[in-house]
Amino acid sequence: MWRSVRGLRAGSLTTALVLLAAGCSVHNIPINEPVNQQNAGLMPEQQEPTASYADEFLIMLAFSGGGTRAAAYSFGVLRGLDRYEVPTAEGPRPLLDRIDFVSGVSGGSITAAYFGLKQRGALSDFRERFLLKNVESDALSTSLTPANLVRGLSGGVNDATHLPRWLNQNLFDGATFSAFRARQRPRVWINAADIYNRTPFVFGRTAFSVMCSDLNSYPIADAVAASAAVPIAFAPIVIESYAGKCNAQLPDWAVRARTNPNTPPLLKSFANALASYHDGSMRYVKLLDGGLVDNFGLSGFTIARLSATAAYEPLTPHQAVKLRRALFLVADAGRGVSGNWANTLEGPKGADLVSAAADTAIDASVRASYTAFEQTMEEWRQQLVRWRCGLSADQRKHYGAPARWNCRDVRFFIGRIGFDQLGGQREDYLNKVKTTLQLPQDQVDEVIKAGEDTVANNDLIRRFLNSTGR
Repeated sequence: MWRSVRGLRAGSLTTALVLLAAGCSVHNIPINEPVNQQNAGLMPEQQEPTASYADEFLIMLAFSGGGTRAAAYSFGVLRGLDRYEVPTAEGPRPLLDRIDFVSGVSGGSITAAYFGLKQRGALSDFRERFLLKNVESDALSTSLTPANLVRGLSGGVNDATHLPRWLNQNLFDGATFSAFRARQRPRVWINAADIYNRTPFVFGRTAFSVMCSDLNSYPIADAVAASAAVPIAFAPIVIESYAGKCNAQLPDWAVRARTNPNTPPLLKSFANALASYHDGSMRYVKLLDGGLVDNFGLSGFTIARLSATAAYEPLTPHQAVKLRRALFLVADAGRGVSGNWANTLEGPKGADLVSAAADTAIDASVRASYTAFEQTMEEWRQQLVRWRCGLSADQRKHYGAPARWNCRDVRFFIGRIGFDQLGGQREDYLNKVKTTLQLPQDQVDEVIKAGEDTVANNDLIRRFLNSTGR
């Protein structure tokens, strides 16, 4: 009798929660604004800018997801890189000041955005302003209560009154993407996941232009919150398409990509997503954690290269002629294997099952994205060499080729750094640090130190620096 009553009560509670959730939708109101000119989508400045550098080096950093742990690790990587210099025409300059691109996902997007906003000034206060804060208790609802269960079933426990507002008030000080555009370097990519089209969503001119929306006025905090919006814990961040309210056109490369049967799948899915924003068939873009589709944040550069129509893009011809060395570095603070259920007949179950399924999907996506990135970059290097060596003497002079210029002297250094490169007990300790938005100070400092040490001990970075003639 008691079992039957207990089962009835459990069933009744479940039914009640489902019915309540059905009538209690949780959502975020879109805050992106339409462009204020009919022809804004056709203006040259609405297109993605090329790299900002004007010397022989190209440096790109990509920060993975993983909560405060990832934010602390990528912060340590920045501190580690600041120990080195590269030669320039004006004399040796800190490597940190020469970074051209920084891309971030989830926790890594917080560091990427703050560094893009404050540059080396971020080194002085990011630890205190974010890494040592208990964001979960200050800004989020995390307790397991019936009300939160209902909100989770309704679309997400936390909406825009939570993390975006906290980030805006406590870290980014109301800054919008116009602050990024006012700086020459670095160019910043914040990556989320379009969960309807199942494709990366890069907060940039390309996506906002085709939906007739103004990127400059969009808050950095909301983009970062979208990049870090773990399903269920957060409601999707919503972007509204204002299709038809300006004269924007779908980029030519996107039109070609959609009709070409040989288009790489990543580029085709991204082109199809842009088309759905542009033609009005998708009014609301729902965004969640970028790690769902690319936990390394490499898709932006891969897409930029795959969509290029010239060998030198996304650089200008002048930049491509001067280029000699490129460093592409991924800071990977992803989760290691956890749990001991592999040695038992039972399990995984409960939270372990959900975690294992999510980690499997994320790990598979990062391996695929990294492999595609490596292949795309090597193909680009080869195409650059052919293009440079095919230039006439007049073209070389026009594009600023220096004296005794070697058209083949282009080397790319592509690598990943992570906890596994520290090995032993230290790797085990770091992998056990939680990927939440709150960590004790001793763990924050250990992860920061791990970022510094993986940079100091990395052979790829050492070879890049030696190749610059520093």
